[in-house]
Amino acid sequence: MKIQINTDKNISGQDELTQSVEDVLRSDLSRFSEQITRIEVHLSDENSSAKSGAADKRCLLEVRLAGERPIAINEHAETIWEAVTDASQQMVNLLETELAKHSKW
Repeated sequence: MKIQINTDKNISGQDELTQSVEDVLRSDLSRFSEQITRIEVHLSDENSSAKSGAADKRCLLEVRLAGERPIAINEHAETIWEAVTDASQQMVNLLETELAKHSKW
């Protein structure tokens, strides 16, 4: 399971943030690791560092399952950490649903 993390220019602390995001995703999505080939994470601050606002941090989480189309979740929150953890939990729910559909075939 390969994880690629992309940030915009307004996100600071990339090295520490990258490791934390990878840790959360590996932990939350570990039970799907055999089906997941790649995870792409796009983190951004939509209002930039010059402005602040409610729910202006964004995490786009895209999971690619072997032999399937990519599945994506887009989450906004007040902090990057909240956006990542919320997107990760939503992805767990979505993967459970998607993989349950496939097992019925």
